[in-house]
Amino acid sequence: MRVLQINSVCGVGSTGRIMLQVHNTLKEKGHESYLAYGRKPVRNCEEAIRIGNDLDVYSHVLLTRMFDLHGFGSKKATKEFVKTLEKINPDIIHLHNIHGYYLHIEVLFDFLKRYDKPVVWTLHDCWAFTGHCAHFLYARCDKWKTGCYSCPEKKAYPKSVFLDNSKSNYQRKRKIFTGVRNMTLVTPSQWLAGLVKESFLAEYPVKVIPNGVDVSIFKPTPSDFRKRFGLANKFVILGVANVWDRRKGFDYFLELSKYLSDDEVIVLVGVSDKQIKMLPRNVIGIKRTSLAKELAEIYTAADVFFNPTLEDNYPTVNLEAQACGTYVITFDSGGSSETIVSEKSGMAIKPCSAKYILDLVKSLKSIGTKGVIIESSMRSVISHQFMVNSYIGLYEELYCEGNEKVVGV
Repeated sequence: MRVLQINSVCGVGSTGRIMLQVHNTLKEKGHESYLAYGRKPVRNCEEAIRIGNDLDVYSHVLLTRMFDLHGFGSKKATKEFVKTLEKINPDIIHLHNIHGYYLHIEVLFDFLKRYDKPVVWTLHDCWAFTGHCAHFLYARCDKWKTGCYSCPEKKAYPKSVFLDNSKSNYQRKRKIFTGVRNMTLVTPSQWLAGLVKESFLAEYPVKVIPNGVDVSIFKPTPSDFRKRFGLANKFVILGVANVWDRRKGFDYFLELSKYLSDDEVIVLVGVSDKQIKMLPRNVIGIKRTSLAKELAEIYTAADVFFNPTLEDNYPTVNLEAQACGTYVITFDSGGSSETIVSEKSGMAIKPCSAKYILDLVKSLKSIGTKGVIIESSMRSVISHQFMVNSYIGLYEELYCEGNEKVVGV
């Protein structure tokens, strides 16, 4: 079986790591596997095919910022990549994030419709069925159900500074993305699967494959983290994000800090230099770390993990914290509640005031939630290997169905 995966990045970020994990397992099982990506940086992807170059990306960014035409740049680069696809002739093409300033979606899908072999498309957000945005919960917008216009998230990713082209984008994407004869959609959460069934992509079968984490790394990991940061006798409330912004709930931590006792402290991982300067004294800011073991040490050192996300698909940070034995409180938004393994390891609550959250944290502090142990059966379900095997099982199913049709002809 010959599989080719496409994603905006390779080996970095959650989607880039997922693609690489699937690739490595395919090779271990004796299959042919190819990776294609659009943007740097990359990690452990020496054999991967780059679509276009930096100049293509910059021009696509400019097209997006000026005219709100994300997904309609990089035309020449995509045509060249299609030639590469034809030479490789994969049995399965697996799309991940096809947004990200590197692909011309019309050129790509024209090829997929002609190619007529199985396509798997993992939707890591909602961009595929909107006229602009990747997320719309925060804006409380449901225009995507009938037709986008006057986008309230125009200045959110993929940011447009001037024009709002959401109405035209929606119509074009509906025409481009529908009508692929053999395409299966994958979502990491039941929540996103439900949205897909209300969108113009409802014609396709949808399979839910939750994202997984490396449980050989994310496990209780003792360290000197508390000693290094002077937290020996402190109750530590932890927050982790790749980028802290409004939808990740950054303001909740700032508000929460106003009510903390002297023996309580917040640790935020993933903050920028600018954000670090604005943090109060009882909030410790740590810039983003790419070292999984270091992150496991921080999760383990915390007393409770708080994820006030207001807009998310299936946040793996919740899984990582639970796997490290740290109790999780997360907002019940998007697919976040689906990441709670059991009532012993965390809870999902409706977005509420910082004062209410503090009362909840203090109740956990009094009963003690440190050292949550997840049953081995549940650890296997949240592991990245379970996710990878689910994807490969789907490939094999589609591959066999395709061969049966050929034989039948």
